[in-house]
Amino acid sequence: MAKLKVTQIGSPIRRAPVQEKTLIGLGLNKMHRSRELEDTPSVRGMIRAVQHLVKVEPIA
Repeated sequence: MAKLKVTQIGSPIRRAPVQEKTLIGLGLNKMHRSRELEDTPSVRGMIRAVQHLVKVEPIA
């Protein structure tokens, strides 16, 4: 299965609590931290909810 590299580039300060919890669910809690995640529909949905706070790159 394909993988994605997700990096947090925005702060959750002054954002909705749901967005902060979504970042934690993705394994991100500090600026410029990255995680390699499976490319599944649920992960894509979480990324879409916080797309303004993360950068996504495919891993070849």
